[in-house]
Amino acid sequence: MPSFFKERKPKKKRQQDDENQTTDHSIELIQVSLSGNLNKIKQKTGNSSDVVIREIKMGGNSDIKTAIVYVEGIVDNQSIQEYLLQSMMKDDQKEEVNQHNVIDLLSEDMMTVGNVSSINNWDDLFLALMAGDTLVLVDGIGKALSASTKGGEKRSISESGTQMVVRGPKGAFIESIGTNTAMVRRIIKTPDLWTESLKVGRATKTDVAIMYIHGIANDKVVEEIRQRLHRIDIDSILESGYIEQLIEDETMTPFLTIYNTERPDVVAGNLLEGRIAIFVDGTPFVLIAPAVFMQFFQSAEDYYTRFDIATSIRLLRIFMFLISIIAPATYVAVTTFHQEMVPTTLIVAIAAQREAVPFPAFVEALVMELTFEILREAGIRLPKAIGSAVSIVGALVIGQAAVQASIVSPAMVIIVSITAIASFATPSFDMAISARLIRFLFMLGAASFGFYGIILTLLMMVVHLCSLRSFGVPYMAPFAPFIPVNMGDTVVRLPWWTLRQRPRLVSTNTVREGTNQRPQPPASRGMVNRDFEEGDNNEA
Repeated sequence: MPSFFKERKPKKKRQQDDENQTTDHSIELIQVSLSGNLNKIKQKTGNSSDVVIREIKMGGNSDIKTAIVYVEGIVDNQSIQEYLLQSMMKDDQKEEVNQHNVIDLLSEDMMTVGNVSSINNWDDLFLALMAGDTLVLVDGIGKALSASTKGGEKRSISESGTQMVVRGPKGAFIESIGTNTAMVRRIIKTPDLWTESLKVGRATKTDVAIMYIHGIANDKVVEEIRQRLHRIDIDSILESGYIEQLIEDETMTPFLTIYNTERPDVVAGNLLEGRIAIFVDGTPFVLIAPAVFMQFFQSAEDYYTRFDIATSIRLLRIFMFLISIIAPATYVAVTTFHQEMVPTTLIVAIAAQREAVPFPAFVEALVMELTFEILREAGIRLPKAIGSAVSIVGALVIGQAAVQASIVSPAMVIIVSITAIASFATPSFDMAISARLIRFLFMLGAASFGFYGIILTLLMMVVHLCSLRSFGVPYMAPFAPFIPVNMGDTVVRLPWWTLRQRPRLVSTNTVREGTNQRPQPPASRGMVNRDFEEGDNNEA
């Protein structure tokens, strides 16, 4: 049966392609009359006030009517003034203009702005107009010239607010796709860094770019991403999260199969490993695919510090992730089923604290976890001036009041606080959110079967992780399948001179560096000091 449905899909696609081909024949061409074209633009845009139409007369006798059209706010006014209007209105060039050579003269001599193209249909005309280009229309000619004058106000490059590092580049992406791709090209200066652009969204016409390194990235993965992007048929793309949810492999999972970042150095590092970056105009977050599970515990700073320091910090992150998902469940299991596994003094103290609490341990943990999640969400949504104060004061006041009212025990407040702090140690905010959701499943398993329920839930989570794929790449690689040569950058991070190969399942060109890259000093420090002493004696 599955093969039957697989065979049916291409037929539907062919039908859609046939419909698209039939609609392509009904493309409306630009009129010859300038007044008719301007009326069409005014009618289509609803005579909007931000659509500027400037009419100019050219030619020796000022008998050639010309008009430039652009949208105020999304264009560079200085470029229009210096490279279009001044060139078109010069008297010495007006004498050379006639009805036959006006288009060629405009595009070759007068329009000094870069990237000038010719348009002959209304669809391309409105697409260029709304993208920030300036249109030049001439009376008596059934086509228009489009000049690239994109501009307007945009946010300056600043430090990342979600992925901060102590050592490393500070610049982060902004909402301009052109600036973002340029930031990556400043890092990777090879002509093999290829970029493909397309527009997604029937209404928004959002610019989307695919970037990869030819010869390193897997061509099959690039083609798969290209096909999934072309299959998107939606009216709007407002953020890269839209793209992420429309092209991901598995939808019914709390784990992300596509990585996102706002750091150019992280994108460059993943491109050099053979992955593909997806840029979306209007958002500073860039998608990286394919993604694996261990990628969400890696920080950019891991590769800028010594391997022993990076390994210890990465192990700490993984340990904190385990604490964030099983700490409340462990407390529930111990107090409900396995009191004998705790030292007698400690279990007596916990029992004395819970003596006045009327709820079971599971209800107690559930109430505290939900309360803390509410406080955390409220702290994010409140204004910055009072958000942190309300969240901290709210947690302290509510926790102390809940203990005094015998609703929860002091030990439960400590467990929830440790869990919350541990969840903040995960570098990826999305993986931290996944841990917040899975935590409740572990609590339910612990309340039902104790430690057996925790182990059962953990096994189910591992099986689920092993079943995930990210554009054909196993999510738990290189653990499952086990690839020993790629284990040097997983739980531990070995020195750079040992990481000779890229991830095998991601890249086609696996050789990253040459042989014998280990530092080998040619002389000892004593010999260098002796040379200095001999030089001083000779001078004396």
